Order: sequence, then C-alpha cells, then structure tokens
Amino acid sequence: MTSVDSVIRARRDAGGGALIGYLPVGFPDLQTSIDAAVTLLENGVDAIELGAPYSDPVMDGPVIQAATERARENGFRFAHVLEAVSAIRERIEAPVLVMAYWNLIVQYGVDRFADHFTAAGGSGLITPDLIPDEAAEWITASDRTGLDRVFLAAPSSSDARLKTVSELSRGFVYTVSTMGVTGARHEVDAAARGLVDRLRAIGVGNACVGLGISTADQVRSVLEYADGAIVGSAFVSALDSGGLEALKAKAIELASGTRATR
Repeated sequence: MTSVDSVIRARRDAGGGALIGYLPVGFPDLQTSIDAAVTLLENGVDAIELGAPYSDPVMDGPVIQAATERARENGFRFAHVLEAVSAIRERIEAPVLVMAYWNLIVQYGVDRFADHFTAAGGSGLITPDLIPDEAAEWITASDRTGLDRVFLAAPSSSDARLKTVSELSRGFVYTVSTMGVTGARHEVDAAARGLVDRLRAIGVGNACVGLGISTADQVRSVLEYADGAIVGSAFVSALDSGGLEALKAKAIELASGTRATR
C-alpha cells in the first residue's frame, strides 16, 4: 500500500504541493480508464482518485455525470473498481484512492470491500456522502486494514464538525472549495482559503482542495495555502475530447502549477 500522506509530505517538503487527479472507472471503457490513470501518474499527477459511477451522483457536475452515465451504459460494475486499482498498481507505484457513494460500499459489504481493496493495492476511500458521525463501521474496517479514510469539509461546516472531520480523517481532508457540484470554474472560490485556515487552526496536517480547479494558475494559487489540488472535470473533458494524448498534455500543463509554490 502506498501512502498518500507520504506523497503529500514529500511534495510539500520540496516547496510545492500535490496534484491529485480524478477519473471515473469505466470511462470511456474499463481498459481506457486504467490507461488514463497511468497516463496521469506518468505525467506529473501524484495520486489518483478513481470514481465509482453511481445512479444518483449528487455531488457530480455535468461533465462527470455524463462520463459516469456512459460508463454505466457500457456495463460498469462495482467490481471493476477493484480490477482497475489492481491493474494500475501493477503498472506504477503511486497512491490510488477511490471515491464512492456510501450505498455502493454497503451493497458490496464494508468489511469485504476493505479486505478486497487492500489486497488490490488501494490506499484509501473518499466518501462524499458519509459523515464521520455515521461512519463507525467504516472507521473500524479502515483501522483494521490501515486504509486511509478521507472525509469532506465544506465552507458551511461548523467548527465542531471540522474538528470531528480532522480527528477521524486519515491521509488528508478533502476541502470543498465552494458550495455546489464539481466542474471547472473560471475562479476557484475564495472560501477555500478561509476553510483551510480554519482546518489549520484545529491541527489538520494535509488539506487538499477540490471542486473547480482547471488551470495551472489555479493549481498554483491553491497550493500557496493548501497541500494538494484535486482536479476532476478538466481531466475528464480532456480524455473525452482528445483521448490519452490530450489527457497527457493536460496533466503536464496542470503539473506545472505544483512546482515551488511556496
């Protein structure tokens, strides 16, 4: 298992920050989604966040919704997530996290997923719709297997909720930059900086900002105060419009924003 914490710390110690790339499993097909993840990791992305397509993706914006719907139409099954993790880790040494709505994990079986995900070489799970207060079963399973658990913090979160998220997250805290759904924006919401400041005040070590990052300048701006920048829609759009070559070019472009940011 490769630790996302160690990767983030190494990038921060070098004076920059981490770039985390999101891609849906099975888009446009399973093998291409695996090749796409490896392409990102070979071209400046430090860790991969694999999305599990879901029928009711309440947090996903239109670009990712369309991609996940195509994956489902093409026969996506949740077991493909584990297949993808294993195939990626066979080809490259890097943290591979999964973002999945909690109902998918419950249907698969929490302990069964933890065991199979660990065996596949996975690093941790991001749970956008599972709050720490209701995560006892996952906390037990992830403690047993050593998997990272990444909870979300939003600008609307109370100080009490941020403290709970800080205490129970492992790897990093997923810092939502703005209220709403994913998707590239012309400006990353200034609320992200204030939220990271609040997290720092309660002792969070790794805060990674997601939702709306699509340019190298935005990556650079985010890494002036955060430890990682999470990019999803911009990578999905590149893959959709130009295949692996366009995705490679986008990864190189955005990775240029991670160097010597502080």
